[in-house]
Amino acid sequence: MLFWLKKVISFWLMPLPVCLVLVVAAWLLTRSGKRARLGRRLLAAAVFLLLLFGNVTVSTWLVRPLEALYPAIPELQSAADVPPELAGCGFVVVLGGGHGDLPGLSATNKLSPSALARVVEAVRILRVLPDARLIVSGPGDGTHPTHASVLAQAAVSMGIERGRIQLVDTAHDTEDEAYAAKGLTGNSRVALVTSAWHMPRAEALFRHAQVDALPCPVDYSAKPTSGLDLHDFAWDVESLERSTHAVHERLGLLWLRLRGRG
Repeated sequence: MLFWLKKVISFWLMPLPVCLVLVVAAWLLTRSGKRARLGRRLLAAAVFLLLLFGNVTVSTWLVRPLEALYPAIPELQSAADVPPELAGCGFVVVLGGGHGDLPGLSATNKLSPSALARVVEAVRILRVLPDARLIVSGPGDGTHPTHASVLAQAAVSMGIERGRIQLVDTAHDTEDEAYAAKGLTGNSRVALVTSAWHMPRAEALFRHAQVDALPCPVDYSAKPTSGLDLHDFAWDVESLERSTHAVHERLGLLWLRLRGRG
């Protein structure tokens, strides 16, 4: 019950739903002669927020501090290139990122862009850590393969032996994933793979679950460029998605702090 309550509340606090609520409220108020002025103000606020969150520069500015908190794992051509902190990892944990169940598609094509980036990074790490095991996470709906099984199949298709993979298919959120990982890894160090914008909250939850996790961020949405160009002042759907990630993760971090888990 708490899980779904969190989902519903967080959904209505995201940029696009907030703007839609303001537009509907503005429409209702403008139909009333007494409060038409307030309605016009709410409509202006909705347009302003939509333009703000949909802007390339603003959305990049919002998400970049989250993505810059932990360094990415560098190029790994051989075992000699593996950083010491990564070499000690006995497990690679991939957090779920969603997939679709369209028939006829391969596992890699079923995965969302975030999930695909995460499992590709895990496979890259596993190739230089031959003794490490892979843990993939994500539940199902009871009628289709679980997300964890799709991630596992994608890893197998990229050359990882099925015997090296363990599935966590009952965890519904990052906190559940952290405690499930603790039960499987014990005191071993793990390489934690998730999207860069999600990593600060994921690392905090894994730390609270007493998992010795090395952040391995991927799926960067605010990649730095050599300089400003006209596109930086434009608006697009990707920017709105970037802003949504930034708002969602900051609300999640605030919730963790309020619960004493940040």
